[in-house]
Amino acid sequence: MYLDLLLAALPPIIAIVLALITKEVYFSLLIGILSGALVYSNFNPIGMIESTFEVMNNKVGGNVYIIIFLVLLGMVVALMTKSGASSAYGRWASKSISSKRGASFATAGLGALIFVDDYFNCLTVGAVMRPVTDRFKMSRAKLAYIIDATAAPVCIIAPISSWAAAVSSSLPESSTTDGFSLFLRTIPFNLYALLTLAMIVIIVWLKFDFGKMRKCEELMTELPEAETSAEASKSKGRVFDLVLPIVVLIVSCILFMLYTGGFFSGVDFVTAFGDCSSAKSLALGSFVTIVFIAALYLPRKVISFKQFTESLTDGFKAMVPAILILTLAWTLSGICGEGYLDLGNCVKNVLGDSSLAIGFMPAIFFAIALGLAFATGTSWGTFGILIPIALAVLGDGMSNALVYSVAATLAGAVCGDHISPISDTTILASAGADCNHIEHVSTQIPYAMIVAACSFIGYLITGLLDNGWLGLGVGFVLLAACLGGLYTKSKKTAK
Repeated sequence: MYLDLLLAALPPIIAIVLALITKEVYFSLLIGILSGALVYSNFNPIGMIESTFEVMNNKVGGNVYIIIFLVLLGMVVALMTKSGASSAYGRWASKSISSKRGASFATAGLGALIFVDDYFNCLTVGAVMRPVTDRFKMSRAKLAYIIDATAAPVCIIAPISSWAAAVSSSLPESSTTDGFSLFLRTIPFNLYALLTLAMIVIIVWLKFDFGKMRKCEELMTELPEAETSAEASKSKGRVFDLVLPIVVLIVSCILFMLYTGGFFSGVDFVTAFGDCSSAKSLALGSFVTIVFIAALYLPRKVISFKQFTESLTDGFKAMVPAILILTLAWTLSGICGEGYLDLGNCVKNVLGDSSLAIGFMPAIFFAIALGLAFATGTSWGTFGILIPIALAVLGDGMSNALVYSVAATLAGAVCGDHISPISDTTILASAGADCNHIEHVSTQIPYAMIVAACSFIGYLITGLLDNGWLGLGVGFVLLAACLGGLYTKSKKTAK
């Protein structure tokens, strides 16, 4: 049993370790995939190659709407950049935002507002805020962290989001517990999400960083994409040329989510969001936005028709690295998934044989979810595996133990997703900030692990004392103490 778990976990561990050592994410993911396929095929080289491309074919086919969305959104960003709308917004925002702190809070605020879907959040916030943060010399690593920390953590505590729908549908069909009601009860006890948002507020307000992030900020002495005044004067784009397309993108994506969920066929609002195809909706909404941009830009000659078509190609090219990383990450996840190495079932078998005390369950589920999400790069797959186990272990009822354990599972899944180099959300945060992916991962890990440690202790208190509010309070106090100590140390170092 434990040997099966080790073999199933080996490919993602190899990929992650290699990525952190070599800084070459494509090579590392490929080696991880091939090692997993080799184990699955009983060390048959031909079988290894066949398995690799079979999984890749299935994963790319199953996620084609996400790829289409990435390409179309890349085109939207390229069009807004070509028109000069992004620069115009940056100049306008610079008048309203007078400091790096203000730019950081504006980025976090926009991230919190776009709570419908994390993919949508990562790329949209990055496209809108990059010109602003560049002007205040915020490093791309810091921008990527703020984007990532207000994507999944916000979505996992938002009742109306693709994540809420995924959690609600993770309960087995035989369960008598209402999935959406259970999700709502977990929101106040999702320690990692709440503490992550608190951490952003604290470090932005105090204006300090630590670890590799601090070095990135100190080295940020030149604007990554500085625009000359001559270029700025030639651009015809205005602030509304960026704002209107973003509004159309948000509204159209939400409307298509309701449409694909059956809202316009008589299904109620909450059920429609729960049953929607978020990836398809995002792709459709992005296409509508491109059509809107054409109607907004071309008649006013903000850009020429030639520039319009060139931007479509440029947008596609800009998203190729993200699509390639996602394709490899999906393939690695597939090799470790059901039908192949079946890492989730191995975890289930090991956990199912555990007879640990109920009071330790929230902390245990948090730690296992963190490890599983880190290894597989998927938070949805993680809580899809562990929530049914929680119901089997703790009973099919709305008990405190079940609520706390499911909350811990969701928190651990988001945390593992955050620190994993093969996570799609982490990859998209890097793409949205136009930041080197490994740099984003390495600078984010220390921040995430501090919150994870505070959350773990909070869940120990929660489970042992059967009091989620006390656990939440302890978590906040520990986080404040850790950040206070780091802040004091940074000031002493500065002197």
